[in-house]
Amino acid sequence: MRFALVNPAWSFEGSIYFGCREPHLPLEYGYARALLEAAGHEATVIDAQARGLADGALRDEVAALRADAIVVTTAPSYLFWRCAPPELRVPQQALRALHGLPGLRLAVGPHASTTPRATLRKLGVDAVVMGECEDVLVELADRPRSRWGEIDSIAWLEGDEARVQGGPRASDMGRLPALRWDEATVARHAHHHHRFDAAPIGPGAEVEASRGCPYHCTFCAKDNFREGYRKRPLDVLLDELDGLVAQGVRYVYFIDEIFLPDRPLLEALVDRPVSFGVQMRVDNWSREMLDLLGRAGCVSIEAGVESITREGRSLLAKRCKLSTEQLGDLLIHAKQSVPFVQANLIQSPTDDPADVAAFRERLRQHGVWANEPVPMFPYPGSPEYTMRWGAPDDQAWERSVAHYLDRFDRFSDLQDSRPLPLSALEIAPPGHG
Repeated sequence: MRFALVNPAWSFEGSIYFGCREPHLPLEYGYARALLEAAGHEATVIDAQARGLADGALRDEVAALRADAIVVTTAPSYLFWRCAPPELRVPQQALRALHGLPGLRLAVGPHASTTPRATLRKLGVDAVVMGECEDVLVELADRPRSRWGEIDSIAWLEGDEARVQGGPRASDMGRLPALRWDEATVARHAHHHHRFDAAPIGPGAEVEASRGCPYHCTFCAKDNFREGYRKRPLDVLLDELDGLVAQGVRYVYFIDEIFLPDRPLLEALVDRPVSFGVQMRVDNWSREMLDLLGRAGCVSIEAGVESITREGRSLLAKRCKLSTEQLGDLLIHAKQSVPFVQANLIQSPTDDPADVAAFRERLRQHGVWANEPVPMFPYPGSPEYTMRWGAPDDQAWERSVAHYLDRFDRFSDLQDSRPLPLSALEIAPPGHG
C-alpha cells in the first residue's frame, strides 16, 4: 500500500493550547514510515506545518501520491500528544481539503487514543489508532478492510456502528530504527525547542531516548499512550544522533516525558558536538549526575516542581521525597553547569502566594527561572480527569474545556485572549448542526 502521512498546518487561535507553536519533527511519522517501508509498503511524510502548505498545495501533493491511505494526526508531533489542542479543528480542515481524493482515511493521536468513537465521528475517517501508532499502521497496511477485526488498538466503522477493538498500543522501542530525515527537512528545522541560552545556529531536531514515565502524576495525560517507561537501545539512539550531527544539527531536544539519569548515554554525549535540552524531575538527580548532565552538553532543563509544598505535591501524586528547599538546592546546583534551568509551577490551593513569590525570588537570585503558577487543564486521559468525572466518554474534551473556562479567568502567557469552547472551534459533524 501507499501511505500519505499528513501533519496538518497547525494554527491555535481561540485554543487553550499552551505548548510551543513552532514546527517540530513528527517522530511518530518517521518511525511509521520506516516500519511501513521495511514491510514492503510506500510512505511519504507531508509536513504541512513545517513547510507552510496551504490547503490547495496539500491537496495537490497528496493527490500526486495517489495514496491508498491518508493518515492525519490530531496533535502537532509526539512532543505535544501530552498537551494537544483539545479541539479537532485543524485535522478537520485538513481532511476537508483532501475531500474527494481516493484512499482510506485514518487518524492517529491523543484524541483517537482517548475518545476513539468521538474522534471517528468528528473526523469522519474510516479508522482511528488507539495509542502509539507505528506498529498498528503496518498491521492496517498488511490486511484488507475485511480483516480489520483481527487488529487490536483500532476503532473503525463497520457499517454505521463504531467498533472499538483492544486497548491503546505501546510500541516495542527495540523495533524502532534510527530515524533518518532528508536534507531539506533538517535544513528547514530552524527552531531549537526550549532553548534560551543562545540564538540558534544551524538546524535543530527532536529525538527520544525513552518513552513513558514511571510516575502517575494527576495532571499528566498519558493513560492512553506513551504510558509505560521504555528506553531505546543506546546504539540506535547514538546512530540517529550521529546522523543528525552529520547533517549539521548542533542542538536536539529529547522529547521524553521524563529524562531520567542515564550515565552511559550522558558519557556518550560528552564528546559529541551537540547540545541538548530535557524535561525532567530534579529529585531523581544527584549533584554528581547533574554535573555530568552539564558536561554532556545540556543547555536547557525544564523541571517539574508543580507545588512548593509537600501537601501540594502529594495531592498531585508526585511521590517526591525531597523538601521544597532541597528541590531548590538541586535546581540552583544544576544552574552551575546548565545555562538555562526552569522550575515549572502549577496553581495549587496549598500554596500561599507570598511563599510562591519567595520561592521564585530565591531561584531568580541564582539564575533559575520559575514561572507564575498556571491553571491545570484536566486533560482527558489524565488521572485528574478520571478523578473528577470517571473514564472519558464522547463528551470528554468538551467537558474539560468548559470546566477550564468556567473556573479560571487567567491562563498561560501564550494566550492573548480568552479561549473559546469547542463548539466554537470545531466543525460540527453531519447530523450535529
